[in-house]
Amino acid sequence: MGARMLDGTAVGLAIRNELRPAVDAFTARAGRPPGLGIVLTGSDPGSELYVGSKLKSAAQSGLRADLTRLPATARLADVFAAVDALNASDVHDAILVQSPLPAALGGDAERQVVDRIAVDKDVDGFHPMNVGRLVQGRPTLAACTPSGVIELLDRYQIPMAGRHAVVIGRSDIVGKPMALLLLHRHATVTICHSRTVDLPAVCRQADILVAAIGRPVFVTPAFVKPGATVIDVGTSKVDDRELIASLFPVGSKRRLAFEKHGALTLGDVHPAVAEVAGAMTPVPGGVGPLTIAMLLRNTLTAAEHRLAARC
Repeated sequence: MGARMLDGTAVGLAIRNELRPAVDAFTARAGRPPGLGIVLTGSDPGSELYVGSKLKSAAQSGLRADLTRLPATARLADVFAAVDALNASDVHDAILVQSPLPAALGGDAERQVVDRIAVDKDVDGFHPMNVGRLVQGRPTLAACTPSGVIELLDRYQIPMAGRHAVVIGRSDIVGKPMALLLLHRHATVTICHSRTVDLPAVCRQADILVAAIGRPVFVTPAFVKPGATVIDVGTSKVDDRELIASLFPVGSKRRLAFEKHGALTLGDVHPAVAEVAGAMTPVPGGVGPLTIAMLLRNTLTAAEHRLAARC
């Protein structure tokens, strides 16, 4: 019997549908919709795709979403100027600077840009002050992807309190906030990384296993306790024909998709994990749609807080 698939697309749509009345109510009170400003630097294909999805979803939910485009040759000062303009805007309640930034801006560019965003408009929840609030268990704006994972677990009634959760990955974007959110839901949390000794053995202790490392099909059945819930945050574009052939049989939907497009988006979790896990998220259609849904929810939250502060 295979694992139950946790449908992030359906849950994300439900969240967006639930948001619409609240967005309409805010628009009626404020005389304008909640506003999201996105800054995109360069033309990374993945970033273009993600930004397009965010703009479309925002419009469908009744939000205002504006895109500021900067060329790949932009200087860090140009990105700062774009952020400063959104910080000063009365019609933008939330700011998202799409990552990755061009490498030419420097290794510390993303951190500097995050620090530049106004705390109350930091829709990604990455500003040091918002991270501090998350650590203390009183966040206003928390990172979208980990928040979406918690929402998914809640809606599928997967208990977290008292369970052992293992997070593979310690990034500021997913790994660390994911661990904190699980901790605040009373899970016992272990964070694993590249220097964890005997990683499969540690992961096999998990009732809830979250993979967020960006290494396609890295998590095999050897990492998974039978019946565990496995959350796959990874998304990697793979064009290795031999790897795809080893994962998906001829004539399967995924194999046909590869033959048509020449590449597939794979997660961090090997497809064979479905034979061991009790529940798991697919890629695509798992965590990704929830990230966007939580971005829209955070935008509304930021708008409501800004409006209340003015009243």
